[in-house]
Amino acid sequence: MRIVITGGFGFLGQQVAAALLRTRTFCGAPIDRLVLADRIVPPEATAAADPLVDVVQGDLVDHLDEVFGEPVHVLIHLAAAVSAACEADFDLGMSANVDTTRALLEATRAQSAAGGPTPRVVFSSSVAVYGSDPMLPLPPVVSESTLPTPRSSYGTQKLVCEQLIADYTRRGFVDGRVARLMTVSVRPGKPNAAASGFLSGIIREPLAGLPAGCPVRPGLRVALASPRRTVEGILRVAEVERGAGPGRLDGGVPVNLPALTVSVAEMLATLRRVAGDTVADLVTIEPDHDVEAIVGSWPAVFDNARATALGLEPDPSFESVVRDYVEDHADAVLVDVAPLAAGADGAVPID
Repeated sequence: MRIVITGGFGFLGQQVAAALLRTRTFCGAPIDRLVLADRIVPPEATAAADPLVDVVQGDLVDHLDEVFGEPVHVLIHLAAAVSAACEADFDLGMSANVDTTRALLEATRAQSAAGGPTPRVVFSSSVAVYGSDPMLPLPPVVSESTLPTPRSSYGTQKLVCEQLIADYTRRGFVDGRVARLMTVSVRPGKPNAAASGFLSGIIREPLAGLPAGCPVRPGLRVALASPRRTVEGILRVAEVERGAGPGRLDGGVPVNLPALTVSVAEMLATLRRVAGDTVADLVTIEPDHDVEAIVGSWPAVFDNARATALGLEPDPSFESVVRDYVEDHADAVLVDVAPLAAGADGAVPID
């Protein structure tokens, strides 16, 4: 079995690759080759040295012949231009998100048309496909049956790709699966151009002893998932068998990965409780209308029933998310973190 991950050296790409390399199997079958395709390969990327891994470096559309030089059985498409970058540069978003996805789908279609295997294509979409239209406001709780009305170029591009994958699947060109990701927090590393990046930065930077700006009002509620739960969700959607009933993927409807609903104020209160006043006081409120307009258009409360039927659950609390980050990235945490109190479950109340 040959598996390709686009954006293979991005944060989520590396996490998904690491999970597959730990088991070296997919759906119980051995992985023969794991192809990690990305524009940039960080020098510290350990996966590149694994004997199971092939690296394809450069612009993806320029290297499709290399990616599809041997049959692709599973394609996990994580490569994308992020939200704020797409809003600032429309052509970048259309090229990186829509045009590249269509080129990949055409390559998979050509493979199956030539008598090769019909690839399983797993696409990482986003909560940004939802938005509140003046004529169709969002319901209090959003599910897969809620009509997507994106309010950003990024969300529109993700929705276009969802529909392309649905049609290629309907016509038998691919076996397409779409996982709609919640905002991933806490991400390690440096800030990126995502409008939601501050939802990691207001935790990550203070834990490293650095100041951080919060561009939205503290009362804003958001839907989050930890990196651990996000990777678990992507791989579950990738591996689950099709069919009706619990534990199977029924139909072509996307799966909203499980969401933890929390306000920014509650996130900051958790930071204060876990790391103390000095650390929490490193965060300052610095309003940015453009950022709040994007992030504030996304729903915050989700019906997780479809994901639950696949065996997926949201993070139990934001404190658990922070403690997971501290455990996974201890080298980046330069402040003392209070131990979990005996009998405490880390729950953060939702107003």
